Amino acid sequence: MFGNTNRAFSLSVFRSADTAQHFLQQCYKQQGRDDAVQRSYTNCYPFLYYLEHGQNFYAAAQQAPLSIKPVLLFYGMVQLLKACLLTVDPDYPESTSVLAHGVSTRKRKKQGYEFLDDEVKVQKNGLFTHFSEKMFHVKQEAGEKFRMGTLLQRICELHETFFSLNGRKKPLSLPIVHTVSPSMLAIPKTILDHYHMTLPRFVQYIGEEGQGRQLVFIKEEGEFLYFETAMPLSSVGEGPFLFHLNGTYYIPTKKEKIFTLPEIHAHYLLLYNLSMISRYETEWWSELLHSYSSKAYIFILQFLSVSAEKAPLLLNEYLMQKFLAKPNEKSPAV
Repeated sequence: MFGNTNRAFSLSVFRSADTAQHFLQQCYKQQGRDDAVQRSYTNCYPFLYYLEHGQNFYAAAQQAPLSIKPVLLFYGMVQLLKACLLTVDPDYPESTSVLAHGVSTRKRKKQGYEFLDDEVKVQKNGLFTHFSEKMFHVKQEAGEKFRMGTLLQRICELHETFFSLNGRKKPLSLPIVHTVSPSMLAIPKTILDHYHMTLPRFVQYIGEEGQGRQLVFIKEEGEFLYFETAMPLSSVGEGPFLFHLNGTYYIPTKKEKIFTLPEIHAHYLLLYNLSMISRYETEWWSELLHSYSSKAYIFILQFLSVSAEKAPLLLNEYLMQKFLAKPNEKSPAV
């Protein structure tokens, strides 16, 4: 397992109903809700129960055989997402339409099925579209499809595996180096070759992609381009940067749409499909797990190991960013 002890998944700060109620009240006040006090009292116990239920799923997944692990991880993530939604949507669930998964996949797999080429399709309503818009301010288009092999590339910890197994000529990402100051970032200069950009164009690009991070170019020295950022990088992941569980940040070597997708989306879509396969494609799933006949097995195994730790960590930090925000400070869009 990857890991960093100071980033351990812990939501103990929300064990108290009083703390949860006060936290939700502050969230709702920042949204300008006149009923902030009332809604915070109504939602504090569902909030706590969602967190507890999610943690129980993840705890069970640690002990479960690989064959049913995707189901437990997916529903653990769903429960934590519901808790997060209560911080931005006091009326959740306002209707039954948001209770569906929000995505679909082909139930019966065709002959010669290959997981890496499989797709999930976004539905008009459901949890996926709802949390995407409410939590990340990203509107998903109904009918849009996501390929499994592409989604796996969004998981930074799998990039080395892609490089090794696919015989890639270049890595999917490059490490960003923190210098003596957390606000100073050193990006390998070879990124200019990967992006086919001049330095001025890259400075403009990184400024646009950095959103509210206010990245300012400082200097070019040796093998690195130095930037100063007004806000330290977050493990939730913002702008063009990818977070790795080893505590390092990376920048993708390709300017592709998948790298602008919040990482939580990739975990949700991959776990959804794997949980469906585990439940409804038992023969194919069991053969994969026992015959090791496909390279998809390596990606799936590594992804499940990473996601078991990383998805709850990302959602935990989503909540902690809100919890630690000043009362009159607008929570960051992550």
